[in-house]
Amino acid sequence: MEHKTYHTIIFDLGAVLVDWNPRYLYKKIFTDEKEMEHFLANVCTSDWNEEQDGGRRLQEATDLLVAQHPTFETQIRAFYGRWPEMLNGALEGTVEIFRQLNESGKYKIYALTNWSDETFPIAMEIYPFFKWFDGILVSGTEKMRKPHAAFYQLLLDRFSIDAKHAIFIDDNLRNVKAAEDFGIESIHFTSPEALETVLKEKQIL
Repeated sequence: MEHKTYHTIIFDLGAVLVDWNPRYLYKKIFTDEKEMEHFLANVCTSDWNEEQDGGRRLQEATDLLVAQHPTFETQIRAFYGRWPEMLNGALEGTVEIFRQLNESGKYKIYALTNWSDETFPIAMEIYPFFKWFDGILVSGTEKMRKPHAAFYQLLLDRFSIDAKHAIFIDDNLRNVKAAEDFGIESIHFTSPEALETVLKEKQIL
């Protein structure tokens, strides 16, 4: 069987190359895990956070929630006030895969990330391997985000990517399905080990 040729690898960042989780912060703030989970499910929700990924200002987002949930003001303000505490280092196994792909010289490698443009510069300082990418598209800067088709189209246009020879890696199944619907072959990331297996099967690694 003839293997498809790949020219472009596209990585998501959070939970693929970077271990980001608000629980790393909120486990320090809440003594009761059930209270913490209730807070993250009902106050500082993922839907709320995604609005910042789409370009909403952090101050505006914080003030909005404080007005809605004044009893949680301290906890809400911690979300961005102590945001770096949500980072728990790099996912070293994936970084090693990225290094091998990068050093092979065979591929253009890009990042497509849902990330606030106000917090992304902090991560750029912390993670030197972000500089290995040939280009990074940050949702907060572009005011659009995954899983919207326009964001995938912008990636292809900005970096002159041929979708037929590209593969996209993301931990969020919603984003994977959206990319596939758009015509970009995708891998649902579950672990560095599983990713390595798939990339070897496709003769990418």
